[in-house]
Parts: sequence; structure tokens; C-alpha cells
Amino acid sequence: MGNVHASAPPPPLTPIPEPQPVKEVPSPSEDSKSKPGTLEELHKKCKDVFPMPFQGARIVFNRGLSNHFQINHTASMSSSMPPGQSGYKFGATYVGSQIVGPGEAYPVLLGDIDPSGNLNANILCQFHPRLRTRAVVQIQDSKTAGYQVSNDYRGKNYTSSVILGNIDPVMKAGMSVFHYLQTVSPTLDLGTELAVQFGPQTPGGIFTALSLAGRYSSPDKRHIFSGTLSPQQVHVCYYQKASENLQYGVEVETNLRMGESYAKFGYQLDLPKAEAVFRGSIDSDFGITGVYEKKLAPLPLTFSLSGHVRQGWNPMYGFGIGLMLG
Repeated sequence: MGNVHASAPPPPLTPIPEPQPVKEVPSPSEDSKSKPGTLEELHKKCKDVFPMPFQGARIVFNRGLSNHFQINHTASMSSSMPPGQSGYKFGATYVGSQIVGPGEAYPVLLGDIDPSGNLNANILCQFHPRLRTRAVVQIQDSKTAGYQVSNDYRGKNYTSSVILGNIDPVMKAGMSVFHYLQTVSPTLDLGTELAVQFGPQTPGGIFTALSLAGRYSSPDKRHIFSGTLSPQQVHVCYYQKASENLQYGVEVETNLRMGESYAKFGYQLDLPKAEAVFRGSIDSDFGITGVYEKKLAPLPLTFSLSGHVRQGWNPMYGFGIGLMLG
């Protein structure tokens, strides 16, 4: 079966203590605090349940140098790595002093680089309480592999976004994406997406795609149903918090043009007494994945185990063990 995966969001920031002194930013009105978020986060609740497997051995060392700055070292070894590629990455994160909410401060600069010079960098800024700007740059083999700039405007009960990716004025090529998400009722959000791709290699010089989006959340937020619909694809997700320690999600993607579908079921089990979390999933490609994470208190260590097995005509197996310090 086909597998149509959405692009993964950037890795979450490690919580950093509230910096001092604090430069206050005007807070939005009470009504704007119920804004629906961005369209890119439409399926976030469901996707956060699914495990993120890895292979081989991995060690991550995080160190906070100040309330604003921290660094990390990542060393990994895996038989699936391409020949000649280094298994080491150095990363850094800077968080500014403009506090806009609990655990949310700007500007944010984070990125990582390996010995070959391959760089991934993210910059997030909030110039206005309602306007957030994000820039992403990827450099590989001393060349710009891609870049993207997005602007999110969060209104009283809606969010509109403009995303520009790989714009080349000389070749007159690139992609533009426009998002709009509106809160219709306390439990219902509706939106739309317009994607425009242009360039000499695009058939006809320009290609546009329009899709509709919606999300229903129960009043207690324990049940969330989200979906997007376009002439080429249908993507639906369902999330449920079954109990305080158990939550699960179901994701189904269908490519209408090719007549292929992909389904995935995942769950997250929290074990507070053991200070551990287990995430597991099974998909329609006969793939089974599990990731176990446990904090080794009182030491600042987190131990993780990962496993992925895919049966069928082309079986695949992958296992990993990791340790995070700090």
C-alpha cells in the first residue's frame, strides 16, 4: 500500500527556566486566547501519540549554559547510515526574554550541524502579540538544499498563515501556501489551504491545489476528529484520551488519484510511578513499532529502547538503544 506522510514538524524545545529579567510583551485579549492554532497543527494531538523509532545506538548530552542558552551533542551509530556520513551532531538553542505565555518566549534560534557542514537552522520571532514569523534553512554539501519562511497571524478566533518555500526570483520558481483556520463554535474549527507551485519544470508553469480542513473537539478535549479533503487526497485523524494514563490515535490517508490508502493506529501509555512512557503503533503495511522511555532518577538520565518490524514481501527490522543526559 502507499504511504503518504506529512512533513514532520521541528523537534520540540527542551524546557528552559524562565529568564530574568523579563521583558514583558503585551498580552492578547481574553477572547484571542481561544484561537484555533495553525492549520499545520490540525492533526498534532493524534500525531504526538505515535512513536518515533530510531536504529542503532544513540547518546544525547544536553547542557544549559545559561537561562537563555543551551547546547547538545548527539552521537549515533547505525548500520543504516550512508557510507562516509558522520554520526555526530552539535546543536545549540537560544531563547530570548520576551515572555508571551507559559513556557513560550521569543526570539528562538535553534539548529544543528555535523562535521561535514550540513546545517539545519530554525528562527522563530514574534514581532507583535498576534504575528509570529518562522524561518527554516537547510544546507547540505555546501549548498542551500531548501528554505522556508512562514508568517502566522492569530486573530480573535482565527489564524491565517502565508508560507513561502524555495523561492528563486531568477528561475521564477518556488512554492506558496496559504492557510486559514476559523473557530466556528467552541467544538468546531473549519479552514482551507491553497498551495501554489510555479517554475519552468512545473507542467503549464503553475500548479494550484485547494483543500478543505476541519476539526471537531469534544467540550472536554478528550475526543478530537480532524481531517483534510482535496481532489487528490483524503487525510483523517481521530484522537482519544481514554484515561489519565492512556491515549490513542488513528490516522488514515488515501491517495484518490493512485487509489492507495495507508492506515495507522498508535497509543501512548504513561507510567507515572515508574517515570516511564511507552508508545506503540501498527500500520496497514504490516509494520509494528514501539519506543520505551524511562527516567533514571535521581540521575539526570533518560533511557530509551526502540524497535520496528515490518512483515510482508520485503521484511525490515530495526532496533535501537539510547541514553540522554541532562
